[in-house]
Amino acid sequence: MVKFGKGVVRYRIPILIISFLLLIPSVIGFLHTRINYDILSYLPEDIETMKGQDILLEEFGTGAFSVTIVEGMEDKDVITLKHEIEDIDHVKSVLWYDTLADVSIPMELLPDDIRSKFENEEKNSTLMLTLMDTSMSADETLDAVEQIRNLTDQQCFLSGMSAVVADIKKICNSEAIMYVVIAAGLSAVVLALTMDSFLIPVFFLLSIGMAIVYNLGTNFVTGEMSFITQALAAVLQLAVTMDYSIFLWHSYQDYQNEYPGDKHSAMAHAIASTISSVVGSSITTVAGFLAMCFMTFTLGLDLGVVMAKGVVFGVIGCVTILPAMILIFDGAIEKTRHRALMPNLGRISNFVTNKYIIFAILFVIILVPAYYGYTHNEVYYDLAGTLPDDLESVMANNKLEEDFELGATHVVIADSGLDSKKARDMIEEINNVKGVRMAVGLDAILGPTFPREMLPQSIIELLDNGKYQMMFIASEYKTASDEVNEQCDAIKEIIKRYDESSMLIGEAPCTQDLISITDKDFKTVSAASIILIFIIILFVLRSISLPIILVSVIEFAIFINMGIPAYTGTVLPFIASIVIGTIQLGATVDYAILMTNKYKNARYGGASKRDAVASALDGSIQSVFVSALSFFAATFGVGLYSSIDMISSLCVLLARGAIISFLVVAFMLPAMFMIFDKIICKTSMGFVNKGK
Repeated sequence: MVKFGKGVVRYRIPILIISFLLLIPSVIGFLHTRINYDILSYLPEDIETMKGQDILLEEFGTGAFSVTIVEGMEDKDVITLKHEIEDIDHVKSVLWYDTLADVSIPMELLPDDIRSKFENEEKNSTLMLTLMDTSMSADETLDAVEQIRNLTDQQCFLSGMSAVVADIKKICNSEAIMYVVIAAGLSAVVLALTMDSFLIPVFFLLSIGMAIVYNLGTNFVTGEMSFITQALAAVLQLAVTMDYSIFLWHSYQDYQNEYPGDKHSAMAHAIASTISSVVGSSITTVAGFLAMCFMTFTLGLDLGVVMAKGVVFGVIGCVTILPAMILIFDGAIEKTRHRALMPNLGRISNFVTNKYIIFAILFVIILVPAYYGYTHNEVYYDLAGTLPDDLESVMANNKLEEDFELGATHVVIADSGLDSKKARDMIEEINNVKGVRMAVGLDAILGPTFPREMLPQSIIELLDNGKYQMMFIASEYKTASDEVNEQCDAIKEIIKRYDESSMLIGEAPCTQDLISITDKDFKTVSAASIILIFIIILFVLRSISLPIILVSVIEFAIFINMGIPAYTGTVLPFIASIVIGTIQLGATVDYAILMTNKYKNARYGGASKRDAVASALDGSIQSVFVSALSFFAATFGVGLYSSIDMISSLCVLLARGAIISFLVVAFMLPAMFMIFDKIICKTSMGFVNKGK
């Protein structure tokens, strides 16, 4: 490794030139990577709701639909607006009650409640169902949504998932850059105060920033990434890989004492030392992210692969780009030297080792309520319900509820050959399900005495393509609510009795699948991350007992972090319960590994149990504190700034998790070493008990 370090030192200028040139294809790759703003699209392709969505698009040419509310317009103006909407690219058709009636059909021949369901005379508003020929979150669909909104001045409101996705895209495009600015700015402040040079944090951030660009640019290979990954990738990569830069800098300073006046040799050995130390700890972080790939909800795969890749780029940048920068700009760095403005935390080592029984007792006392909170926190699945109230999609959903008592909209796909009487009976049963406001299909419109030939051919083709028929169901319940889930179950039971091949699709049924799938994913990912990291620590530390102790300590910190919301009444986004524990375990177990290595070396060197633990704590506490504080700064600021609750909650949880992990490693882990020292010595290779 020293040979590699000497190579980096020797070719530092070419390395820096090449690293900057590589930014060009990386930026191009990033700009050509599509961002997916639809969380539901990450559901498994083989479940019924997703198959139904494919049938809807392939067989009916309808991939998305939106209930559109029009206010304060006379019928003739509504008709004009309807035609203008239909002229927009990728709008397949717009259904209003005049569409069902046609000029040749007297309105009185239609079922009595058809028109009443489309209008609210008191509020002077009416409903239209807008159908798109592209999928729910396709770029063409989102463009069409914006064009529809631009047709009227605060008189046309689009509800539905496509409108929500369009608003999320708008927020992300306006906030994403600020996430990086805030994370980098706050990290720079922390590092400038805690490091011994005002300029060195700039090079830390530059080298990590370049690694982030490489990471985001290589996502072009997969074609797209989720908006959550886009929002969190840079922030998390910065927070997680900052440790490596700090370690290199401290190692470089230490080796300058061994090689006075020879900074090149000092850096070469610092690179070798960093590789040896960082690779082991980074593998645990990579494993934590890769554990998310075990999710059947493939958002985990998206985030996991990108973040694992980001850690690898971070390590490479730390041992190549950063050393090159430090050596090239050595003079400027030396001119900005100052005394580090941080307390001497090493003083707590004697206190912790003397009072370790107290911390062990606290561990046991806190564990029970922490675990209870961890297993009893509430989560939400309705993304739209947590967006700012002034967003157009949120206002539209609120108006839909207030003016028409409508919430979710479902679609039933059934066999076209289903007997007309059975179809009418099925729709009648659906209409009697609690919370169903209206069920509309060809047979519901026609009635038993109304000839199909009297309906416009366009309507017949829209609802029945000869292979499948489509029915729309309007519910008064909101997506992701317990009521709508019970309603979906009741509707599924009805339609399966009449047609075993029928499917219930839409945002609410997809979200219902999301709930059941992610509940299983939570257990799978938690187990996978613990097992993977346990195995890695087992090989890195060559010990049977230490992986159990280290994983238990960090899991304890996770229980506290994820248990707090249960006592504060905070409702978390569903994704938080899946990914936070995995990320916190993978990212902060490094703190424990750093201290464990120092404890192991001291114990093997002949130090007594107490002296080994005290020296390990004393030698690692400053680095762990700076790392945790930097992690906190990078994520907490974004959590406060983001107006998307899912991103905000994730960042706040990660920030709090970093601080909790630091406190647990600083106070609880030494207590575990003190208590289990004999067992550790007997179950660890190269860990001979030479002291008492």
